[in-house]
Amino acid sequence: MAPHTTESPSPTGVPQTRGASFSGTSSETSLSEALLTLRKRKSVLIVALILGLALGVYRATFQPRLYEAHARIQVRSGSSNEYRLSILPGMGEDTLTKMNTEIAIMESDTLLLTVAREMNLANNADFLEIKGKAPHVSLDTPSVQATTIHTLQSNLTVTLVPKTEIIRVSYSSLNPKLSADIVNRVVSDYIQRGFETRFQSQQKVSAWLQNQLDGLKQEVESSQEQMMDLQKRIGMLGFDPKDNQMSMAAPLEDLSKAAGAARIARIIAESRYRMLNGMDPGTIDGTIEMTPGTAPIEFAQLRTQIAGAKATYAQLMTTQGPNNPQALQISNQIAELEKLLAAEQKRLLTQAREAYLASKAGEQQTVAALEEQKADAYRRRDDLVAYTLKARDFETTRTLYDGLVSRLRTAGVQAGLESTEIDVVDQALLPSKPQLKPFSTVMLTTLLVVMVLGVVVAFVMESLDTGLRSIAEIESVIELPSLAIIPKARRTTAEQVGNLTTAQRNINVLTQPKSQFTESFRSLRTSLLLATTGHPPKFLLFTSATPSEGKTTTACNLACILAQRDTRVLLIDADLRRPNVHHRFGLSGKVGLSTLLTGSTTFEESMQRVVEVPNLDILASGPVPPFPTEMLSSAAMTALLERCGTLYTHVVIDSPPILSVTDGVILARQADAVVLVVRHGKSSKHIVRRARDLLIRSGAPITGLVLNAVDLNSPEYYGYYGYSGYSYTSIDSDSWESQKQPGDSPTEGKN
Repeated sequence: MAPHTTESPSPTGVPQTRGASFSGTSSETSLSEALLTLRKRKSVLIVALILGLALGVYRATFQPRLYEAHARIQVRSGSSNEYRLSILPGMGEDTLTKMNTEIAIMESDTLLLTVAREMNLANNADFLEIKGKAPHVSLDTPSVQATTIHTLQSNLTVTLVPKTEIIRVSYSSLNPKLSADIVNRVVSDYIQRGFETRFQSQQKVSAWLQNQLDGLKQEVESSQEQMMDLQKRIGMLGFDPKDNQMSMAAPLEDLSKAAGAARIARIIAESRYRMLNGMDPGTIDGTIEMTPGTAPIEFAQLRTQIAGAKATYAQLMTTQGPNNPQALQISNQIAELEKLLAAEQKRLLTQAREAYLASKAGEQQTVAALEEQKADAYRRRDDLVAYTLKARDFETTRTLYDGLVSRLRTAGVQAGLESTEIDVVDQALLPSKPQLKPFSTVMLTTLLVVMVLGVVVAFVMESLDTGLRSIAEIESVIELPSLAIIPKARRTTAEQVGNLTTAQRNINVLTQPKSQFTESFRSLRTSLLLATTGHPPKFLLFTSATPSEGKTTTACNLACILAQRDTRVLLIDADLRRPNVHHRFGLSGKVGLSTLLTGSTTFEESMQRVVEVPNLDILASGPVPPFPTEMLSSAAMTALLERCGTLYTHVVIDSPPILSVTDGVILARQADAVVLVVRHGKSSKHIVRRARDLLIRSGAPITGLVLNAVDLNSPEYYGYYGYSGYSYTSIDSDSWESQKQPGDSPTEGKN
């Protein structure tokens, strides 16, 4: 019974066995890989080379006899540059840009349509390159118009002569006269277009300037009228800001001084009036002198008279009594004097009040006059500011108007100078002979283009090819190590067939011990013996993704190589659906695995031996059973493998393709090493990857893959087994094999 395999989760979540832990690295794109691809697809390159040569000869031999006529014109910068209207100084048009613009104009659809219409090219048989009379069509039809313009643009060539202001115009056709006529017509229409477009441009500029001038003229007149109105309102014929400011400042200053004096006078009068109105009448005489216009002497005399009369009255009262006539007279005199004094006091108070009111009225009138003068000054100031702005606006508008008038006159002069900027240097003449490309140039150009297309096709075919051919590609896709590369077997010649047995005819390692084919199986043996740690694998299972990939050939030849050592090897044909091992060795297919599992034959009766390989036993498949899967998954099969494990050093099992049936998956779980055989150039990436995933999910110990039926002359494997001729130069292979100890390999280190 095979030992159990250890599993580990893969990065994708699928369990991996110890044999499937290899991670292939994708090969980087390099020049060497590109050369390998070209060598692999050399048939495509050979076909491209032949087609290129044939097409080149055909194109060079039957190239059209085209007549090319050419003319040259000079497009000068113009003599009117000093009069040209420029937006800013120093921003002249670049010469190269101008020339390229002129070339684009000559190739424009509008100009070529004019040429085609004037020459009626749409109905010209020579232009259309047809024999006989051309059908009458209208150039106004969109399809005809587009075709005609496209033909003109295809055959017309307009180029700039380097480091000059000369443009070369050429046209190629089958008719020499037509070529010359078209070139001359293109040049003529181009010059005419220059006249018309420049004239129209100047007309547009003049019209625009005239519109601007009309508007500016109205603005100038309006500004001038407004200035005159302001001058009338201000009251002056001329305008001098300094004099006007001085004339407004003098009245304001006088009124300000008068208002201050009136205010002071009012304050003095008011204070005297309030003082007199609120003081004792007996003390008024002390303040009389404070008021101008009073009579202090009369006021004092009244008081003196009153005081003398009172003294006399007092004396009479003491001597003669109050009823004395003299005393009564004096008493009446005192009363009369007091009335006069009171009247005088009242007069003084009234005089102070009137002086106060007069001062107050004078102050109010003075302040009102000052405010009125200020308001008038403000109005005059606003009018002066408006006048200044309007004068400035008038001056600006008048300057712009004068400038535009000058530009308008300059534009008129320039319109006359622009017409001399284009000169015809050479007119188109009738070409004397056709322009033919050199035979070698046509050949090389065609060959180069076809070869480039061939290379592209080769790489496209390589990218679309899903087949597996190189080891690096297979390891990158399958993520399994390669155990060996099996080359194609060399066929046995007719003379050798008659002297060989069936096993020798079918098993090449028996008759070709020094060949590359046999050496590859020795390398496979070494890889398998070193695949597991601790001990060599006992149960070796060979399977493939699809049929006809060489798994039976690989199993039979490896079994013979293993049996050439001092070991006992058993080869089991477990393909119970399409058995083939017994045919390879010329054995009987009546007994084998199916009869042994059903108990029809014993173990010894089922075993068959090969005379050419004494240490090799063969267990053929036997008759095809009705239920192969149930038989291979039975307990009898497990017991058989356990018994074989005790009797043989190695057990090689040939199983069916795993994508066709599940027999191989069942047997793979009981093997120590599972080898996936991939046929070179047959298996696709998707099929092999699916087979690998199926084995990994089943827990099979996948050791690696074997690339079978490789053409060593292909670019990928050129020289891969170049050392094989060196291996057995002095020692015979069979005798050397007999000297090796068990477990050794003659090719260790060479895989």
